[in-house]
Amino acid sequence: MIKEFDKRNSVEEVEEGKILQPKFDQNNLIPVITVDQINNEILMHGYMNQEAFRLSMNTKEAHYWSRSRKCIWKKGETSGLIQKIKEIKIDDDQDCVIFEVELCGLQASCHVGYKSCFYRKLTFREGHYTDKLEFTEKEKVFDPKEIYGNAPNPTKL
Repeated sequence: MIKEFDKRNSVEEVEEGKILQPKFDQNNLIPVITVDQINNEILMHGYMNQEAFRLSMNTKEAHYWSRSRKCIWKKGETSGLIQKIKEIKIDDDQDCVIFEVELCGLQASCHVGYKSCFYRKLTFREGHYTDKLEFTEKEKVFDPKEIYGNAPNPTKL
């Protein structure tokens, strides 16, 4: 069980060593990209504080820090859209994490109802990207109202 992360002592150890020494930003957060282990589809991007990172490592289920709600949340605790962690990767300077996950329940990850949170792309027209969005997923996997009821939407303006 991970209780504390090792201190960062040298660039060589951080980049080439075998000890986890994550670098959290000024808000004590580290970004995490979550991908479907089966097909490497990017499902979501989020953040973890140290506690959420430790919980994820210790439980093998994805936990994140909600910047809008200012609290840790276990993915799927309300919706059943649990992400079982199959592998955790960290980048070269240990300031970004990738979770490779198995999706449980409805095989979706996005609170809007799509499989991936990245269900739109920028339109490319006449040699450049525009500010118009196109849907890459045509249908929702589930109806958010059926899953979340009257729970407040986590998206904040």
